[in-house]
Amino acid sequence: MFEDLPEILTDHDLETAGIRARATLQKDRVRGQIGLGPPFIKVGRLVRYRKTAVIDWLLANEHTSTNNPGPEKRKKP
Repeated sequence: MFEDLPEILTDHDLETAGIRARATLQKDRVRGQIGLGPPFIKVGRLVRYRKTAVIDWLLANEHTSTNNPGPEKRKKP
């Protein structure tokens, strides 16, 4: 799945790979909550994602049941 992706990705790349919709990625960045979306790099107006960071983010959000909200969701401020 990830072998064909470049090392630096755009939000379009993530959407095309079926990871997350561009609009959702944009909303995640605006909200600024840690863990909500994959970590990103911003250079001027350009937003990019490291492939390794996206893979790590996906693995951190892996669940075995829909009843388990995960560690980030359980801790409400």
